Amino acid sequence: MISLASEFTDGKGRHARGWFFFDAECRFCTRIARWAAPILARRGIGAAPLQDARVGALLGLSREELMREMRVLTADGQHYGGANAAVALAREIWWARPLVWLAQVPGVMGTLRRGYRWVAGRRSCAAEKGNACGLRRSHT
Repeated sequence: MISLASEFTDGKGRHARGWFFFDAECRFCTRIARWAAPILARRGIGAAPLQDARVGALLGLSREELMREMRVLTADGQHYGGANAAVALAREIWWARPLVWLAQVPGVMGTLRRGYRWVAGRRSCAAEKGNACGLRRSHT
């Protein structure tokens, strides 16, 4: 069990086995998080916005780095971002494990990362003004 009592709890005295962090200013991201949160909660994984000040401190990332992609923190302290985070979450959900197996095929993980960066660079954000959440579109 991940013990983030002083850093990050769900406010009810329970500690999550891991955390899924998403961009709460992005409508697309929030819609996915709302759908995934109950599925992940049944597996002991909490969901929280990247915008929470504790997340940046917990992961040791600047706001700009933090907001580039979703993040996952596992019970053993491993931290994943983007497509790697999606695969880490897929390990926890039996019906999503084919993504884990597929990611092991040579070349597939690179394709998943490029695809994730493409989507992340074009996500629809509430704060967007012709730019992805105020971040430069430097993703390749």
